[in-house]
Amino acid sequence: MLFDIHAILEHLPHRYPFLLVDRVLEAEPGEFVHAYKNVTINEPYFIGHFPKHPVMPGVLILEALAQAGGILAFHSLDLKNRANTVFYFATIDNVRFKKPVFPGDQLHFHVTVTHKNTSLWKFHGVAKVDGEIAAEADLMCVKKDL
Repeated sequence: MLFDIHAILEHLPHRYPFLLVDRVLEAEPGEFVHAYKNVTINEPYFIGHFPKHPVMPGVLILEALAQAGGILAFHSLDLKNRANTVFYFATIDNVRFKKPVFPGDQLHFHVTVTHKNTSLWKFHGVAKVDGEIAAEADLMCVKKDL
């Protein structure tokens, strides 16, 4: 299932400059999602994060993995009233950064569900550039009704 930016905006509460997923290429509800972000030099964090050698901050790569997981959770639960529901980032474990991410890269997110119930979701996420792992982590998100 392909989600363009309009469908992503329906699934996530995040907006510019903190929306970090541009497109979903494939998603199997309750199982996995494959999404990506086009990393461009005009991202606001590049102004101050290694300005002479711009590198995407690792915490934002992890946030992007969590957002991809959030899309998967919203899609899996087929939530009708997304405005009243959020998924909060709860824990992160086993983080590994293996390759820096630069402007011009296309950062792919491969997120699989490792545990789920209606309010707690655990994922394993891998971020790749050109097929090489840039970062990976185990993430947990918790569903809250507003």
